[in-house]
Amino acid sequence: MRLHDLKPRPGAKHRKKRLGQGESSGRGKTSGRGGKGQSARSGSSIRIGFEGGQMPLIRRIPKRGFNNKRFKVAFVPVNLSDLNTFEAGSVVDVAALQQAGLANGTYDGIKVLGRGELTQKLTVRAHAFSATARAAIEKLGGTAEVVS
Repeated sequence: MRLHDLKPRPGAKHRKKRLGQGESSGRGKTSGRGGKGQSARSGSSIRIGFEGGQMPLIRRIPKRGFNNKRFKVAFVPVNLSDLNTFEAGSVVDVAALQQAGLANGTYDGIKVLGRGELTQKLTVRAHAFSATARAAIEKLGGTAEVVS
C-alpha cells in the first residue's frame, strides 16, 4: 500500500450543499430560507429566544421558588464494617480514613453510619455519627468524638 492508495472511508465525504442551483436541485429559488422577511436576508441572525420585540417567554413566566442546594453540607459516608480494617485500640481520625482510602473526593465532613458490625474497640473522630453507629462504638468500649 502506498500513499496514493489511501482513500477516506465510504460515507466519510459529503458533497457541499450548493444552494440556488435551480428548482430540481431541491435547494433552488429561496435556497432553503423560506419566503421574505428578516431571516431571508443575508447577514441575518436573531438571538435565541428573540420574539420580534414581544416580551420573551422566559421573561413572561413568573420566577418562583428557592433552592437550598448551595448551602448543603456534603458528608462522606463511612460504615462501621469499614472501620474493621483498623487495629484494635487505634485512633481513627480524618487523616487515617483518607490514608485507608475510605474518604476520597471533595466533602465538608465525614459521617460514620451504623451499617455492618464493628468487632474491635476504637476511638473514632469524625464530623458526625448516626445514633446506631455511636451506640455500636460505645458498646465495645470505644469512643465517638465529634470533630468540628
